[in-house]
Amino acid sequence: MTEKLLQYLWNFKIFKHFDFKDIEGNAVEILDFGKWNTNSGPDFLSAKIKINTIIFAGNIELHVKSSDWIFHNHALDPHYQNIILHVVFQNDCEIEELNNKNIPTLELKDHINENVFWKYEKLISGNHFIPCENIFNPKKIPLNFHEENVLKKLEEKSSEFENNLQQYKNNFEAVLFHSLAYSFGLKVNALIFKQIAESIDFNIILKIKQNKTQLEALFFGISGWLENPKDEQMKIWKREFDFIKVKFNISSLKIYPKFLRLRPPNFPTIRLSQLAHLYFEHQNLFSKIIHTKNTEALSEIFKEIKASEYWNDHFNFGKISSVNQPKFLTQDFIELLILNTVLPLKYTYHRYHNEETAEEILNFYKALSAEKNAVIDDWKKLGITFKTALESQSLIYHFKNSCQEKNCLNCSIGFKLLKEN
Repeated sequence: MTEKLLQYLWNFKIFKHFDFKDIEGNAVEILDFGKWNTNSGPDFLSAKIKINTIIFAGNIELHVKSSDWIFHNHALDPHYQNIILHVVFQNDCEIEELNNKNIPTLELKDHINENVFWKYEKLISGNHFIPCENIFNPKKIPLNFHEENVLKKLEEKSSEFENNLQQYKNNFEAVLFHSLAYSFGLKVNALIFKQIAESIDFNIILKIKQNKTQLEALFFGISGWLENPKDEQMKIWKREFDFIKVKFNISSLKIYPKFLRLRPPNFPTIRLSQLAHLYFEHQNLFSKIIHTKNTEALSEIFKEIKASEYWNDHFNFGKISSVNQPKFLTQDFIELLILNTVLPLKYTYHRYHNEETAEEILNFYKALSAEKNAVIDDWKKLGITFKTALESQSLIYHFKNSCQEKNCLNCSIGFKLLKEN
């Protein structure tokens, strides 16, 4: 037994029966279990109990053992002067101070089902994919579980975007550019691509985006790839970058993306060229994204985006590839952009302007296919079936924020597993 688990059981009223009696044998009726206090002070605030027809209102403190009252030095703490009940798992000694104040002690060890201990141990012990793997049941996923998880994720992302908006003076276009750059970088180059984007004044993008060659030259030059041209096209990019650099007084800072552990279609050369084409092709990208009403329209924005012709038979500079074909964005990559950047930003914008409900944003997730990755594969092994991105996004988020942290006592699935006999 831990104090955290005891608080959890008290908060959710997970007991075999509620025929409570204090250690003196007096019946204790809990009229209000109180509000769980996660800050300093008593564990439960504003509670109400009834003993011998008298109603008491105040705070409740919980301990694994009665003696913890002494070890925690509560007697000298003014925050504990309004205690009306001392709740313990095991009463191992009398507390003179509480006796003198006629504060009852309630022992709970006979009110808690032993299965709870076994299940809790199963939850927090072992090195499984998720802590409750051995007792997990897909049928215990609560109603609206996925919607709640995705909304939590959207709120977190929205807070991040709003911080960025303050930094960039409410320029949604600039924030979109930085976030898209991050997504185009994938896991290996995400932070590096974002650093590249943030090193460029977005006004420069606006001024040159009608020239795809200059956009590519800007991205490639900042990446440090144009210093020693290997072919005629690289010389063109270098001339353009040298011109842009002087015209807009661009810093000489070089940011070097990584190629290691990447498949050729995900090389940073290809992704930066595709990002340049996206901004060349869509002069009002943010406006187009915000006003789309369905996933088909969102996908259409990205559907024709490809790397420039040079990259048809190249993956890296100066090296001709045996594969010769246009490097379009794949549908999987497009959906990744929509999930990780477009929908969170749409949510932020409409929340910011009070123009659209969360339900409409959730419908976008319901219309997209479930993602495919190692985390999803492990959930499938536990009997989960995935039909939409709403479910996959939900369980990826839940895995990262609850399962990996072993935060089982704040998990609605864990609550159901612990509560049932």
